[in-house]
Amino acid sequence: MIGPRKKTSDERMQIAYSIAQQVIAKYGANVRAIGIYGSLARKTDGPFSDIELKCICHQLDHSYSYEWTAGDWKAEVNFDQAEVIIEEAITVDEDWPLTNGKFFNLQPLYDPSGFFLELKDKAATVENARFKEAICKTIVEEMYEYMGKLRNIAVQGPTTFLPILAMTGAMIVGLHHKQCYTTSAQVLPEALAMDDQPHGLKALAEMVMTGNLTNPQQIIAACENFWQTLLQWTAEKGYQIKCSKEIPW
Repeated sequence: MIGPRKKTSDERMQIAYSIAQQVIAKYGANVRAIGIYGSLARKTDGPFSDIELKCICHQLDHSYSYEWTAGDWKAEVNFDQAEVIIEEAITVDEDWPLTNGKFFNLQPLYDPSGFFLELKDKAATVENARFKEAICKTIVEEMYEYMGKLRNIAVQGPTTFLPILAMTGAMIVGLHHKQCYTTSAQVLPEALAMDDQPHGLKALAEMVMTGNLTNPQQIIAACENFWQTLLQWTAEKGYQIKCSKEIPW
């Protein structure tokens, strides 16, 4: 294994086409569509980027993936049935801003029926109520729990703490704008570039991006400030969090 070596986008595309032809040769008429996603599809790939393909099959018992290396490059092929990938495209959860961008950027290598265009249309027309529900669920299921952990740390330690609230807060902002992030490395700067966000996110995100995480009291204060501004912001935007002492059967 040599490890990743520099390749041009054209060379990477040639490999992708070769993989697609091998998949078609092996699975024949069961292949409905093959496309590339990720940085190669967005045309933002770097000299060491990998190759990611999605293969849609007419009949498939379950989704699976192949990942392998040829020594100087790595590739991944995901196999899915149409119904499964459509359901994934219209599902909205906490990670939607980071995981669902591929549905808007898929570039077909083989798509005789125009499936990927249909998939993009379905992903783009998800109703607003699903985003609102995802935001409320993220606040209750993730942010509330993180704040409990944070306040435990403030009382009993340990003093080291990576404010995951910043990333989760950025996901909420992405859901609010129905905007997907380019890559995981760009989540925080792209979130801060959006107009409408809780005021406390900027200070917390900048601490994470600059690596300024050596002062526990400063981190806890920034997280507490973000939590308070998040609650105020969500109330202003109509994201109502229902509280109850009863089990929500």
